[in-house]
Amino acid sequence: MPIKIADGLAAKEKLHDEGIFTIDKGLALHQDIRPLHILILNLMPLKKPTELQLLRLLGDSPLQVEVDFCHTKTHQSTHTDASYLDENYCVFDDIKDRYYDGLIITGAPVEQMPFESVDYWPEMKTYLDWAKTHAFSTLLFCWGAQAGLYHYYGIHKRDLSAKLFGIFEYQLTQKHHPLLRGFDDRYFIPQSRHTAIDDIAVYNRPELEILSRSAENGINIIGTPDHRRFFVLGHFEYDRRTLEEEYLRDKKKGLPIAVPKHYYPGDNDTKEPYFTWCSYAHLFYHNWLNIVYQETPYELTSIQSLASCGH
Repeated sequence: MPIKIADGLAAKEKLHDEGIFTIDKGLALHQDIRPLHILILNLMPLKKPTELQLLRLLGDSPLQVEVDFCHTKTHQSTHTDASYLDENYCVFDDIKDRYYDGLIITGAPVEQMPFESVDYWPEMKTYLDWAKTHAFSTLLFCWGAQAGLYHYYGIHKRDLSAKLFGIFEYQLTQKHHPLLRGFDDRYFIPQSRHTAIDDIAVYNRPELEILSRSAENGINIIGTPDHRRFFVLGHFEYDRRTLEEEYLRDKKKGLPIAVPKHYYPGDNDTKEPYFTWCSYAHLFYHNWLNIVYQETPYELTSIQSLASCGH
């Protein structure tokens, strides 16, 4: 089934080239099914590549998915044209009275700052609180996951001695969880971060489920039993060359950056990087959309009652 997005999104032409079909508003209205409504709060400075990465994964589904994008009103984007955001993105006031099957909150390059020092932190908290009553399932990754764990559960992040940078292996701790259905016993995911969460604090919160971890790098995916929140420390959505672009950018600037681990054959950065997480990325988002489709109330306003029951 096609994915419904704003006509002006930069990703649309590229998605068509890759055989991922989009649908315009008129045709969508004539289809006799309720599409899944997904909101993406895109916190990344380069918003267009993130749009394409996420829409590629959300569009690989037999379900009709309608996607809205939001950006933070309290932070002035310097990497994406304001007119593009005005035309294709919402702000909180636009969506505050809407209901969504799913909410995705991306990472952001602010991980080494205290949460309260991020200029849009109050707005971020507004989205997180709003999600309790207006989005059935919230998927947060990288800094977004750290922010959600801190806001909802008081779990702090900590600085790493060196940047976690490359492709890393994690093992499942719940092999039959619907979010990880079809996964091997281990999977690979890109990492690009200077911070980690307090794993012991997560273990001490019985309302959280640890879905995967590694002995080397700790917890990777966390969920809640009601499937209303999932936290991913990493970037399933990254393209083959996203880490390479980060690596070459920092190298060109003369910053201290190591070759991404387990990424280039023989750690030779002149060779084409491996793409060992591609199938897991598609499977992960397929599974999340299936959870959302199966479990979200047909009447989205019913999410309010779920929140009042403690979900």
